[in-house]
Amino acid sequence: MARSTDELKRLAAEKAALFLEGVNVLGLGTGSTAAHFVEVVGAMVQSGALENMVAIPTSIATEQQAQELGIPIADLERYPQVDLTVDGADEVSRDLDLIKGLGGALTREKIVASASRELIIVADDSKMVTALGEKSPLPVEVLPFGWKTVGLQLQNLGAEPHLRSKNAKPFETDQGNYIFDCIFEAGIMEPDAIAKSIDSIPGVVAQGMFLGMADRVIIADETGARVLERS
Repeated sequence: MARSTDELKRLAAEKAALFLEGVNVLGLGTGSTAAHFVEVVGAMVQSGALENMVAIPTSIATEQQAQELGIPIADLERYPQVDLTVDGADEVSRDLDLIKGLGGALTREKIVASASRELIIVADDSKMVTALGEKSPLPVEVLPFGWKTVGLQLQNLGAEPHLRSKNAKPFETDQGNYIFDCIFEAGIMEPDAIAKSIDSIPGVVAQGMFLGMADRVIIADETGARVLERS
């Protein structure tokens, strides 16, 4: 019987736990696959397999989950350098570049990832793409002030921006910001250039391309979990 997507996510999360030796400050990602990893870490903490470790969550939801599992929580103010962050992704390219942010936590995820000595991504094989933007829209977090103006500038870059909503109102991130989900019909052919252009728009807080940031990507499929490393 074929494994379910949820089982594949768990497989990737369990593989990532093999890299926890010697980790004192651990970044915890956000999203369905990252949630599996948090469960694995929680079980290790409860069994005594992980000691003297604190975790930096990338969202309120992850923080709540970690607290319920007894994982010691800290923040970047006390621990500005993170040993390892394990997170999920919405897309992974052949060069191990990423699109993240469908879970709404891209800004905190990018801050914690940038503070990390190592970033490991866990995903099932459906997240692999030839080019970024092939399957997933690109999330762009923006300030509520002037969001329509930002949307027009995203259109000028070739994107089709859709303001994310929840309960008939604009979705708000943990920081109280809005998110545009930007569709690029032909994919994102020049990710570095597009990333720089979006980052330069006043009112943009963060965009969901994580370029050159992942050190390892663990991909789970029917044959098991394999580790891809940045060359």
